[in-house]
Amino acid sequence: MTDKADLLEFLLRMGDNSLILGHRVSEWCGHAPVLEEDIALANTALDLIGQTQLWLGYAAEVQGEGKTADDLAFLRDAWDFRNVLMVELPNGDFGRTLMRQFFYDAWQSVLLGRLVKSSDRQVSEIAEKASKEVAY
Repeated sequence: MTDKADLLEFLLRMGDNSLILGHRVSEWCGHAPVLEEDIALANTALDLIGQTQLWLGYAAEVQGEGKTADDLAFLRDAWDFRNVLMVELPNGDFGRTLMRQFFYDAWQSVLLGRLVKSSDRQVSEIAEKASKEVAY
């Protein structure tokens, strides 16, 4: 595997995690127990979808096939996605959703903190922007 292939795989994993979890969290829009939680989850979903655009946009650039972030997000088959299984899990009750989000954010906090120091300038910049969204 080449460095370019490894970078592409990494970017797809990051983008797919954000995309799938963003959609899962957005399922709570209009259904959360109270209005404040509803608004907070909608904003979290929007942040995740924004991160998706950054990660998959860079992945499309690295891939070099003239595709866009939207092509990578919506025109791949299910088995081509590289996300962790946790983000796919059904929401279940509200507590389960919050625990999934807590574990994901805890992992992201550590990961993004390290990626900010990446030698790849674009990865570093995306991580910097995404880490500001994760910090609560």
